[in-house]
Amino acid sequence: MNAKTLRTRLKPHLWYQAYWVVYLIWFFWLDLTITDPKYIIHSPVDDLIPFNEWFIFPYCSWFVLLAAVTALLWWFDTASYDKLCLMMFSGMTLCLIIYMVLPNGLDIRPTAEAIGRENFAMTLMQLIWKADASVNVCPSIHCQSTACMAIAFSGSTLTKQRPWFKAAAWVWAALICASTVFTKQHSIIDVVCGLALAAVWGVILYGPWKKRQD
Repeated sequence: MNAKTLRTRLKPHLWYQAYWVVYLIWFFWLDLTITDPKYIIHSPVDDLIPFNEWFIFPYCSWFVLLAAVTALLWWFDTASYDKLCLMMFSGMTLCLIIYMVLPNGLDIRPTAEAIGRENFAMTLMQLIWKADASVNVCPSIHCQSTACMAIAFSGSTLTKQRPWFKAAAWVWAALICASTVFTKQHSIIDVVCGLALAAVWGVILYGPWKKRQD
């Protein structure tokens, strides 16, 4: 690929990633200012889900999935990359607005002393807890963005002749979403709301009516 072709790819699409600057500033500002959430999210189902520190690894693999899916779609399927940015970034923005209007948080995180285990996963888990307060949780951006990545990737040209590729993406996404409740980073309510946001865009961009239109 020559330099001109590369510039053609870069110019109209890569700038979408500038949204991350806005998102991170907004997110951490809310994290610092909302210290006493008005609404505590809790479901009886949360009490039935055991804490498992080993789920911290699929939880953190979100960063790997984000980088991989974004890069692959940007390079090989620009149309799907554009849809991913539309779905994911609009949903994340709506989540941040909800956090401002309805400041919410969790009270289900255990303490390291209560768990009573010492291992690498617990050490990593405690680092996450220190860096990420139990506020601004519903809807779950972790789950919303993960579902958007799975939807966009499975609907891309990369998976048309590779059904196992599509299955792997959904299994990975499911593990990440499950990890949010097993690590007590989120309530099951947060997960459902986050997935619902992604599902709305999925229907709009990939629903049967869209296929007929294409």
